[in-house]
Amino acid sequence: MNIIVCMKQVIDLEQIRIKPNTREPVIEGLPLLFGDFEKCALEEAIRIKEVHGGKVTALAVGSPKLRDTIKEALAMGADEAIILIDPIFQDSDAMGSARVLARTIEKVGEYDLILLGDSSADEYSGEIPPRIAELLNLPQVGFVREIEVVADNDQMSEPKKIRVARDMEDSLEVIEVDLPAVIGVTSELNTPRLAPLSAILKASRKPMHEWRSDDIGVTAEEVGARASVVEMLSNLAPIQDRKGIIYQDVEEGVIEVIKALQQEGVLTQ
Repeated sequence: MNIIVCMKQVIDLEQIRIKPNTREPVIEGLPLLFGDFEKCALEEAIRIKEVHGGKVTALAVGSPKLRDTIKEALAMGADEAIILIDPIFQDSDAMGSARVLARTIEKVGEYDLILLGDSSADEYSGEIPPRIAELLNLPQVGFVREIEVVADNDQMSEPKKIRVARDMEDSLEVIEVDLPAVIGVTSELNTPRLAPLSAILKASRKPMHEWRSDDIGVTAEEVGARASVVEMLSNLAPIQDRKGIIYQDVEEGVIEVIKALQQEGVLTQ
């Protein structure tokens, strides 16, 4: 099976700090990494390849820092990587990002399965998987937490379908999907592996292709800020009104905190 895994480069959310006077997040200079959803998708692709053979291609759009970030995907077990770096990709909305990924997948050509995070750690919109599926005219399932490869014969030599369990909050929905297909996965799917040192050292020797907008046939009228229909008006942290009460004695502090919470209606007697 040839599997394409779409990975998104996001800032390290744990290192975000908030400006106290403006409530704006400070994101300049923060390290970039792949989120848990993307790593789970890549881990599942590697597991499928280990059983059924084939190739795993990691695909990502982002800044020049991707040249280093993508090595993590190669170290985990991806066979090759395609990174898309071009100024016109910046500030794309969901449609623009999906269009870049879909055009790239069309150029790759041979694939049986497209895996990606159902949402991303930074925006969590859940728009990219269905948009890619629509652009490529493929079946799509989201909120997937279990994947099983199904074949038409006992030898499992030519997988034609996959069976997935879709998280419906209060239940699981089991669906069989013809391949090729687009699958959006959740973080419950698996636990991504940690690449050993030997794999990290070998990652830089694996094939890595860097493409620009001309390579996939997109223009500034289709992607980026010019094509975006979404305008961000503000991005502020919620107002936090702290009372600033400090209790020096632990036992007395616990009693006073309980009383205060009861007065606020948070706790009832």
